[in-house]
Formats: sequence, C-alpha cells, structure tokens
Amino acid sequence: MNAVSVKNITKKYKDFTLDNVSFDLPSGCIMGLVGENGAGKSTLIKIICGIIMKKQGEVSLFGESVTENFSDFRQNIGIVSDEIAFPYNFKVKNVNKMMSYIYDNWSEKTFNDYIDKFEIPRNKKFKDYSLGMKKKLGIAVALSHGASLLILDEATSGLDPVVRDDFLDILYDFTRDENHTVLFSSHIVSDLEKLCDYIAVLHKGKLLMCEEKDVLLDTYCMLRGSEQELEAVPKSEIVGKRKSPYGVQAIVKREAVPNGMAADSVTIEDLFVYMVKGEIQ
Repeated sequence: MNAVSVKNITKKYKDFTLDNVSFDLPSGCIMGLVGENGAGKSTLIKIICGIIMKKQGEVSLFGESVTENFSDFRQNIGIVSDEIAFPYNFKVKNVNKMMSYIYDNWSEKTFNDYIDKFEIPRNKKFKDYSLGMKKKLGIAVALSHGASLLILDEATSGLDPVVRDDFLDILYDFTRDENHTVLFSSHIVSDLEKLCDYIAVLHKGKLLMCEEKDVLLDTYCMLRGSEQELEAVPKSEIVGKRKSPYGVQAIVKREAVPNGMAADSVTIEDLFVYMVKGEIQ
C-alpha cells in the first residue's frame, strides 16, 4: 500500500505554478524531496497536509482520498514544518500538556525522552529558543504520538551536524517498522542520500523525476573529457554537462558510455545540480 499518493496536483499563484505533480510513496519507505528554494517543495507538502488548497488533483493517505477535512488523518501523521510555532511563553511542560489534549496516543514518556536526548531546556520559554532548539522541539512532538507517517519540511535545517546525525539515526530506526513512512524535504542533499529509499526532484514547480535512490545511482554516471569525446554520447542520454578550462563534465546514462571511456559514480547532489544547472547544447 502507498502511504502517500499524489495525482496531478496543480496549484497556481500569480508568479508560480506547481504543475501537475504525481508520485507514490510506498509504506515503510523514506522519500527525499529535493529542489532549490522556490521549487515548490513547501507548497506541495502544505497541500498534502491540507494547509493550503490545490487547484486540481488528488491526495491519498494510507489508501484513502483526502478531501477537504485533513483532521481525519491528523492523529496518524507527525509534521515538522520549516517554521515551528508554539505560544511564546510556553515551556516544555506546557507543550506536553497541550499535545496530550490534541493526540489520542500522546506519550509523555517518549516526549520527555526526546527532550533529554536533544538537550532541550525545560524551563526556558519558547520565545527564547534558538532556531535549532525550536526545530528539535518540533521533531520531539512529531515523534511522540505514535504517527505512522512523518512529513518533514526542512526539519534538519538549523541543527548542528551531531544532532542532525542523531536525528537521521532516529528516522532510520523509525522506518524499520514496515508500517512507518517518511516524506522528507531538505536542501541538505547529503542527508537525503544517506537516508532515503526514493528521491523526487522538483524544479520550478515541475517534478523532474521520482525514482528509487539505488536505481538512480546505478543508472547515471559522471564522464570527464573533451568536447570531442562527449560528442560520442547521444544528447538524449545526457542529464547535463558543465564546461571548464580543463574540459567537460557530464552526467549521462551509464548504458550510453562509449566503449573504453572511464565513468565515475555520481551522488544524488551531483545529479540534482546537473539536472537543474547543467547545460545541454
């Protein structure tokens, strides 16, 4: 079963359009949503979460169509947005009490364990938290009410490398349960590459690709050489190329590499950058 399914999602603004986006995220998997600032990642996530209305298309969660009432699904979803908001004067105990009224399966023990793990000060007011502290509090809340689906929008931005690494370990453990799923947008592509089963690439409101990470890494490679050497590769097999005084680098489909020409492996970050910025002439 798919935990998340979006079909032909479109949302139009005056100067931006999220254009006919479709993908499926199977249960038990982690999908990384990659895209530059303004690509439409947050817009798409807000549509999935029922925060903003789509112009057309359909969203399904856990096999059921999401209509206008997202609250039917809220108990089973943990959300960490790019902006964490709690009342300014709230302390940890106030957040715990409020969440216990909102979520049927709220676990005070789990919440307090994460508060300790993330070293969140219990007696400090939310208004005095750093950005990193706010993110850690939002993550603790999302992980403390038995959610089957986590939707994370830039959840690791503002976290130091050690805490980010701890959080990635937590997400990995979370999805060991085949009923647990994560949709995770981040501009830190290395985090997504470490963690994700699927990668979806958004650029200027369009979905450029959505595929299993391992399939992408097996399908594409990096070639380095002269312009003349790269001419042996059909343009249709080139994702993007970049010129320098020392020659040309191009990401191409591995099956199109000419005999005798060396090919290097690529990273998801390489693939994303070359798809978005690499030139094909």
